[in-house]
Amino acid sequence: MQTNKSYILISFILSISVLISGCKTLDPYTGEEKVRSSVKYGAIGAAICGAIGSRDSSKRARNAALGCGLIGAAIGAYMDKQEKQLRKSLENTGVSVKREGDQIRLIMPGNITFATGQSNLQESFLPVLNSVVTVLREYDQTIVEVQGYTDSTGSLDLNMRLSKDRAQRVSDYLERGDIIPQRLIVVGKGPADPIATNANETGRAQNRRVEINLRAIEGS
Repeated sequence: MQTNKSYILISFILSISVLISGCKTLDPYTGEEKVRSSVKYGAIGAAICGAIGSRDSSKRARNAALGCGLIGAAIGAYMDKQEKQLRKSLENTGVSVKREGDQIRLIMPGNITFATGQSNLQESFLPVLNSVVTVLREYDQTIVEVQGYTDSTGSLDLNMRLSKDRAQRVSDYLERGDIIPQRLIVVGKGPADPIATNANETGRAQNRRVEINLRAIEGS
């Protein structure tokens, strides 16, 4: 009996060691080790699947949790359908829908989401977010990462705080629309990753934005 316990313990330790060693990658710029994004999103996906089953005690919910996660070619097909629905719902709203592999980016310019220097959502933009909520409720096997951005004007500290606040306001609104919090990630990026020049007002206006990045939950 003792031998079996020892074998199980050793096997568990080896499994964890292999998992940890496989979870890290070397940043080519800083030389630092960091957890691969696939591992991070995999852990989030597991939390989402658990949350689906915990919302109520029905057999249907438990079965949904057990079957949560998309596999192989199903991921692309699932994102194709979601992209089509988002493009239809967000047509002529000012929100750009970008497809990058099996991910979808919704780019929301600051001039239609927030007043200058503010983090309160503009009332006129709420119907657009409602359209996003409707699609996200239907396609519930996606991780929703909300990223806030600013231009390069002002201090870095101020821009980081403002970008995080704006992303949080969007995330909070999605949650109020019955998007479970386990699906939501909030990131303040400040002036990082500009999509236009910061040398003129036209470019800076494009950089002041919120993006919603959608990634499928992958099954095993």
